[in-house]
Amino acid sequence: MVARIGDEANISEIDPPDGSIQAEHCARFYPIARDTLLEMHDWNFATKRVPLTPTTLPSNAGFLYAYLVPANTIRVIAVLPPDAPDNYSANLGAIPGYRSYGPSDYENASDLLAAKTAYMPQDFAIESLEDGTQIILTNMEQASARVTFRVTDTTKFSPMFIDTLGWYGASMVAGPMIKGDVGAAESKRCLQFAMALLKQATASDARQQQIRPQQNVPWIGNR
Repeated sequence: MVARIGDEANISEIDPPDGSIQAEHCARFYPIARDTLLEMHDWNFATKRVPLTPTTLPSNAGFLYAYLVPANTIRVIAVLPPDAPDNYSANLGAIPGYRSYGPSDYENASDLLAAKTAYMPQDFAIESLEDGTQIILTNMEQASARVTFRVTDTTKFSPMFIDTLGWYGASMVAGPMIKGDVGAAESKRCLQFAMALLKQATASDARQQQIRPQQNVPWIGNR
């Protein structure tokens, strides 16, 4: 991080800091920079599917079920049936509590059931209880979720994520280390590099998967 702003300090450790002012600043800003970048994109290395743990449904929730947000979750990407092969389709007969559209919703409901697929992402909301516990509200029974989780093992990061993180972290430490207008200008320069790299990194990451939605929705079913 500090090398990006021209500092030649040789930092040996930031957790805990090795005693240098550079290590102190890196220890302060590195977790913030890392988690912020993780939240900006559905990184493949930070995405996993997890079963959700049911919890008490608050009154007037507006949904049928409540689940605990999994530990170390940065962002909930999608709420899904437990056996959904991806975000978009699933075997309807294997989904607990699934209610398909009926004849009153479709002219050709039998065609939908025969296809055995449906548009799968479920409506959900995240709320915090009075004690700060975060919960997921949804209408899906026995739900699972795809989440971006907090990755602390740097060996799991992709090379382009590492490069982006270096510049993004540098934009945060530049001001405290350099001070004044020069520090502000250096912070802005590093941030511009980081955002340019982020665009390339997310595009590269997104190209490493290919999932085509199979949508069976009312305006298609009625054709």
